[in-house]
Amino acid sequence: MPPPNQDEARAALEAAGSLPDTELDIAAVALQLARVDAPEADWRAAAERLTAIARAAVQAATADREADGGDLDRRRAVLAGVLHGQFGLTGDGETYDDLANANLIRVLERGRGLPVTLGILWLHAAEAAGWGAHGVDFPGHFLVALEAPRGQLMVDVFAGGLALDAPTLRALLKRVEGEAAELRPGLLRPMAKREVLLRLQNNIKLRRLRAGAIDGALACTEDMLRLAPDMAPLWREAGLMNQRLDRIGAALACLDRFLELVPEGEAAVRIRQLVAELRQRLN
Repeated sequence: MPPPNQDEARAALEAAGSLPDTELDIAAVALQLARVDAPEADWRAAAERLTAIARAAVQAATADREADGGDLDRRRAVLAGVLHGQFGLTGDGETYDDLANANLIRVLERGRGLPVTLGILWLHAAEAAGWGAHGVDFPGHFLVALEAPRGQLMVDVFAGGLALDAPTLRALLKRVEGEAAELRPGLLRPMAKREVLLRLQNNIKLRRLRAGAIDGALACTEDMLRLAPDMAPLWREAGLMNQRLDRIGAALACLDRFLELVPEGEAAVRIRQLVAELRQRLN
Protein backbone atom coordinates (compact mmCIF):
# COMPACT_ATOMS: atom_id res chain seq x y z
CA MET A 1 0.00 0.00 0.00
CA PRO A 2 1.43 3.43 -0.93
CA PRO A 3 2.23 5.80 1.93
CA PRO A 4 -0.38 8.50 2.74
CA ASN A 5 1.87 11.15 1.23
CA GLN A 6 1.54 9.50 -2.18
CA ASP A 7 -2.21 8.99 -1.82
CA GLU A 8 -2.71 12.68 -1.05
CA ALA A 9 -0.49 13.73 -3.93
CA ARG A 10 -2.24 11.43 -6.41
CA ALA A 11 -5.63 12.75 -5.32
CA ALA A 12 -4.33 16.26 -5.98
CA LEU A 13 -3.12 15.19 -9.43
CA GLU A 14 -6.55 13.77 -10.27
CA ALA A 15 -8.15 17.04 -9.18
CA ALA A 16 -5.70 18.95 -11.39
CA GLY A 17 -6.55 16.62 -14.26
CA SER A 18 -10.11 17.95 -14.28
CA LEU A 19 -9.03 21.60 -14.50
CA PRO A 20 -8.60 23.61 -17.70
CA ASP A 21 -4.97 24.31 -18.50
CA THR A 22 -5.21 28.02 -17.71
CA GLU A 23 -6.25 27.25 -14.12
CA LEU A 24 -3.31 24.97 -13.35
CA ASP A 25 -0.75 26.19 -10.82
CA ILE A 26 2.24 24.70 -12.59
CA ALA A 27 4.63 24.71 -9.62
CA ALA A 28 1.98 23.32 -7.25
CA VAL A 29 1.25 20.42 -9.61
CA ALA A 30 4.97 19.75 -10.10
CA LEU A 31 5.26 19.62 -6.31
CA GLN A 32 2.57 16.92 -6.16
CA LEU A 33 4.38 14.90 -8.83
CA ALA A 34 7.55 15.22 -6.77
CA ARG A 35 5.71 14.01 -3.65
CA VAL A 36 4.67 10.86 -5.49
CA ASP A 37 8.21 10.25 -6.71
CA ALA A 38 9.87 10.95 -3.34
CA PRO A 39 7.28 10.42 -0.56
CA GLU A 40 9.97 10.65 2.11
CA ALA A 41 11.08 14.14 1.04
CA ASP A 42 10.14 17.31 2.90
CA TRP A 43 7.51 18.68 0.54
CA ARG A 44 6.35 21.31 3.03
CA ALA A 45 9.80 22.91 3.04
CA ALA A 46 9.69 22.89 -0.76
CA ALA A 47 6.27 24.57 -0.71
CA GLU A 48 7.65 27.27 1.59
CA ARG A 49 10.54 27.80 -0.82
CA LEU A 50 8.11 28.20 -3.71
CA THR A 51 6.29 30.87 -1.69
CA ALA A 52 9.60 32.61 -0.97
CA ILE A 53 10.49 32.60 -4.67
CA ALA A 54 7.13 34.11 -5.56
CA ARG A 55 7.48 36.85 -2.94
CA ALA A 56 11.03 37.65 -4.06
CA ALA A 57 9.87 37.88 -7.69
CA VAL A 58 7.10 40.30 -6.75
CA GLN A 59 9.49 42.47 -4.76
CA ALA A 60 12.13 42.51 -7.49
CA ALA A 61 9.57 43.23 -10.21
CA THR A 62 8.06 46.10 -8.25
CA ALA A 63 11.49 47.64 -7.71
CA ASP A 64 12.45 47.59 -11.41
CA ARG A 65 10.42 50.15 -13.34
CA GLU A 66 11.85 49.17 -16.74
CA ALA A 67 10.90 45.55 -16.23
CA ASP A 68 7.45 46.48 -14.97
CA GLY A 69 7.06 48.68 -18.03
CA GLY A 70 7.53 45.77 -20.43
CA ASP A 71 11.29 45.64 -21.14
CA LEU A 72 11.76 41.91 -21.72
CA ASP A 73 15.50 41.88 -21.18
CA ARG A 74 15.04 43.64 -17.85
CA ARG A 75 12.41 41.07 -16.92
CA ARG A 76 14.85 38.32 -17.83
CA ALA A 77 17.53 39.95 -15.67
CA VAL A 78 15.13 40.35 -12.75
CA LEU A 79 14.02 36.70 -12.84
CA ALA A 80 17.58 35.46 -13.30
CA GLY A 81 18.64 37.54 -10.33
CA VAL A 82 15.95 36.02 -8.16
CA LEU A 83 16.21 32.39 -9.23
CA HIS A 84 19.89 31.98 -10.04
CA GLY A 85 21.28 34.76 -7.89
CA GLN A 86 19.20 34.96 -4.73
CA PHE A 87 18.13 31.28 -4.64
CA GLY A 88 21.26 29.81 -6.24
CA LEU A 89 19.54 27.59 -8.78
CA THR A 90 21.61 26.21 -11.63
CA GLY A 91 21.56 23.59 -14.37
CA ASP A 92 23.11 20.26 -13.41
CA GLY A 93 25.60 19.55 -16.17
CA GLU A 94 27.63 17.08 -14.10
CA THR A 95 24.95 14.53 -13.11
CA TYR A 96 22.37 15.44 -15.74
CA ASP A 97 20.66 12.03 -15.76
CA ASP A 98 20.19 11.90 -11.99
CA LEU A 99 16.47 11.39 -11.37
CA ALA A 100 16.64 14.04 -8.62
CA ASN A 101 17.01 16.65 -11.38
CA ALA A 102 13.42 15.96 -12.49
CA ASN A 103 11.95 16.12 -8.97
CA LEU A 104 10.97 19.63 -7.92
CA ILE A 105 11.46 18.95 -4.21
CA ARG A 106 14.98 17.63 -4.78
CA VAL A 107 15.80 20.50 -7.14
CA LEU A 108 14.79 23.02 -4.49
CA GLU A 109 16.89 21.13 -1.91
CA ARG A 110 19.97 20.72 -4.11
CA GLY A 111 19.74 23.91 -6.17
CA ARG A 112 20.34 21.96 -9.40
CA GLY A 113 18.01 20.57 -12.02
CA LEU A 114 17.04 19.88 -15.62
CA PRO A 115 15.99 22.66 -18.02
CA VAL A 116 12.31 21.77 -17.64
CA THR A 117 12.42 21.71 -13.82
CA LEU A 118 14.20 25.05 -13.70
CA GLY A 119 11.77 26.27 -16.35
CA ILE A 120 8.81 25.48 -14.11
CA LEU A 121 10.38 27.67 -11.43
CA TRP A 122 10.88 30.46 -13.98
CA LEU A 123 7.22 30.20 -15.01
CA HIS A 124 6.22 30.22 -11.34
CA ALA A 125 8.25 33.37 -10.64
CA ALA A 126 7.08 35.13 -13.81
CA GLU A 127 3.44 34.47 -12.97
CA ALA A 128 3.94 35.78 -9.45
CA ALA A 129 5.44 38.96 -10.91
CA GLY A 130 2.45 39.33 -13.23
CA TRP A 131 4.48 38.76 -16.38
CA GLY A 132 3.54 36.52 -19.30
CA ALA A 133 5.75 33.50 -19.97
CA HIS A 134 5.46 30.01 -21.44
CA GLY A 135 7.55 26.93 -22.07
CA VAL A 136 9.00 26.06 -25.48
CA ASP A 137 9.73 22.48 -26.53
CA PHE A 138 12.84 23.38 -28.54
CA PRO A 139 14.61 20.34 -30.04
CA GLY A 140 16.85 18.80 -27.42
CA HIS A 141 16.49 21.67 -24.95
CA PHE A 142 13.54 23.08 -23.02
CA LEU A 143 13.39 26.90 -23.13
CA VAL A 144 11.26 29.62 -21.57
CA ALA A 145 9.80 32.52 -23.54
CA LEU A 146 9.03 35.81 -21.81
CA GLU A 147 6.04 37.52 -23.42
CA ALA A 148 5.20 41.11 -24.31
CA PRO A 149 2.58 42.62 -26.63
CA ARG A 150 5.24 43.29 -29.29
CA GLY A 151 7.13 40.03 -29.15
CA GLN A 152 8.89 37.50 -26.95
CA LEU A 153 12.36 36.80 -25.60
CA MET A 154 13.73 33.27 -25.54
CA VAL A 155 15.66 32.30 -22.40
CA ASP A 156 17.96 29.36 -21.67
CA VAL A 157 17.15 28.73 -18.02
CA PHE A 158 19.68 25.89 -17.81
CA ALA A 159 22.42 28.42 -18.59
CA GLY A 160 21.41 30.81 -15.83
CA GLY A 161 18.83 32.79 -17.80
CA LEU A 162 20.85 33.49 -20.95
CA ALA A 163 18.97 35.47 -23.63
CA LEU A 164 18.84 33.67 -26.98
CA ASP A 165 18.66 35.64 -30.23
CA ALA A 166 17.94 34.08 -33.63
CA PRO A 167 21.60 33.26 -34.50
CA THR A 168 22.07 31.59 -31.11
CA LEU A 169 18.87 29.58 -31.53
CA ARG A 170 20.02 28.52 -35.00
CA ALA A 171 23.38 27.37 -33.63
CA LEU A 172 21.63 25.44 -30.84
CA LEU A 173 19.37 23.74 -33.38
CA LYS A 174 22.31 22.75 -35.58
CA ARG A 175 24.03 21.09 -32.62
CA VAL A 176 20.96 18.91 -32.13
CA GLU A 177 19.76 18.27 -35.71
CA GLY A 178 22.90 18.77 -37.80
CA GLU A 179 24.41 21.55 -39.89
CA ALA A 180 21.60 21.48 -42.45
CA ALA A 181 18.96 22.42 -39.85
CA GLU A 182 17.39 25.88 -39.99
CA LEU A 183 14.82 27.69 -37.88
CA ARG A 184 11.33 26.92 -39.15
CA PRO A 185 7.71 27.83 -38.42
CA GLY A 186 6.30 26.14 -35.34
CA LEU A 187 9.69 25.55 -33.73
CA LEU A 188 8.95 28.06 -30.97
CA ARG A 189 5.34 27.00 -30.42
CA PRO A 190 4.10 27.84 -26.91
CA MET A 191 3.59 24.84 -24.67
CA ALA A 192 0.55 24.56 -22.43
CA LYS A 193 1.24 24.13 -18.72
CA ARG A 194 0.03 20.53 -18.85
CA GLU A 195 2.48 19.80 -21.68
CA VAL A 196 5.35 21.17 -19.61
CA LEU A 197 4.41 18.99 -16.66
CA LEU A 198 4.14 15.91 -18.86
CA ARG A 199 7.55 16.66 -20.33
CA LEU A 200 8.92 16.83 -16.79
CA GLN A 201 7.53 13.38 -15.97
CA ASN A 202 8.62 11.97 -19.30
CA ASN A 203 12.21 12.45 -18.15
CA ILE A 204 11.54 10.14 -15.22
CA LYS A 205 9.62 7.61 -17.30
CA LEU A 206 12.34 7.33 -19.96
CA ARG A 207 15.13 6.99 -17.41
CA ARG A 208 13.24 4.19 -15.65
CA LEU A 209 12.63 2.43 -18.96
CA ARG A 210 16.33 2.64 -19.84
CA ALA A 211 17.13 1.11 -16.46
CA GLY A 212 14.68 -1.74 -17.13
CA ALA A 213 12.36 -0.61 -14.32
CA ILE A 214 9.07 -1.25 -16.15
CA ASP A 215 7.03 -1.14 -12.94
CA GLY A 216 8.40 2.29 -12.10
CA ALA A 217 7.89 3.58 -15.63
CA LEU A 218 4.30 2.34 -15.60
CA ALA A 219 3.63 4.05 -12.25
CA CYS A 220 5.00 7.29 -13.70
CA THR A 221 2.76 6.92 -16.77
CA GLU A 222 -0.27 6.33 -14.57
CA ASP A 223 0.49 9.53 -12.67
CA MET A 224 0.77 11.38 -15.99
CA LEU A 225 -2.67 10.05 -16.89
CA ARG A 226 -4.08 11.40 -13.64
CA LEU A 227 -3.02 14.84 -14.84
CA ALA A 228 -3.95 14.26 -18.49
CA PRO A 229 -6.71 11.62 -18.57
CA ASP A 230 -7.49 12.17 -22.26
CA MET A 231 -3.90 11.83 -23.51
CA ALA A 232 -4.29 8.88 -25.87
CA PRO A 233 -0.58 8.05 -26.40
CA LEU A 234 -0.15 7.60 -22.66
CA TRP A 235 -2.98 5.04 -22.55
CA ARG A 236 -1.25 3.12 -25.33
CA GLU A 237 2.08 3.24 -23.48
CA ALA A 238 0.43 2.10 -20.25
CA GLY A 239 -1.22 -0.76 -22.13
CA LEU A 240 2.05 -1.91 -23.68
CA MET A 241 3.89 -1.74 -20.36
CA ASN A 242 1.16 -3.75 -18.64
CA GLN A 243 1.47 -6.29 -21.43
CA ARG A 244 5.23 -6.57 -20.83
CA LEU A 245 4.49 -7.15 -17.15
CA ASP A 246 1.96 -9.84 -18.11
CA ARG A 247 -0.92 -7.87 -16.61
CA ILE A 248 -3.29 -8.70 -19.43
CA GLY A 249 -6.51 -7.38 -17.90
CA ALA A 250 -4.91 -4.03 -17.10
CA ALA A 251 -3.34 -3.90 -20.57
CA LEU A 252 -6.73 -4.45 -22.22
CA ALA A 253 -8.37 -1.75 -20.12
CA CYS A 254 -5.70 0.76 -21.15
CA LEU A 255 -5.78 -0.20 -24.82
CA ASP A 256 -9.58 -0.08 -24.91
CA ARG A 257 -9.39 3.45 -23.54
CA PHE A 258 -6.88 4.35 -26.25
CA LEU A 259 -9.29 3.08 -28.90
CA GLU A 260 -12.10 5.16 -27.42
CA LEU A 261 -9.93 8.24 -27.88
CA VAL A 262 -8.40 7.20 -31.22
CA PRO A 263 -10.93 4.99 -33.04
CA GLU A 264 -9.48 5.45 -36.54
CA GLY A 265 -6.09 5.37 -38.24
CA GLU A 266 -3.08 3.08 -38.50
CA ALA A 267 -2.36 3.14 -34.78
CA ALA A 268 -5.94 2.08 -34.03
CA VAL A 269 -5.67 -0.82 -36.49
CA ARG A 270 -2.48 -2.10 -34.84
CA ILE A 271 -3.90 -1.76 -31.32
CA ARG A 272 -7.10 -3.60 -32.31
CA GLN A 273 -4.96 -6.48 -33.57
CA LEU A 274 -3.05 -6.54 -30.29
CA VAL A 275 -6.28 -6.39 -28.28
CA ALA A 276 -7.63 -9.39 -30.19
CA GLU A 277 -4.44 -11.36 -29.45
CA LEU A 278 -4.57 -10.47 -25.76
CA ARG A 279 -8.21 -11.45 -25.45
CA GLN A 280 -7.39 -14.87 -26.95
CA ARG A 281 -4.75 -15.31 -24.22
CA LEU A 282 -7.46 -14.77 -21.60
CA ASN A 283 -9.74 -17.43 -23.09
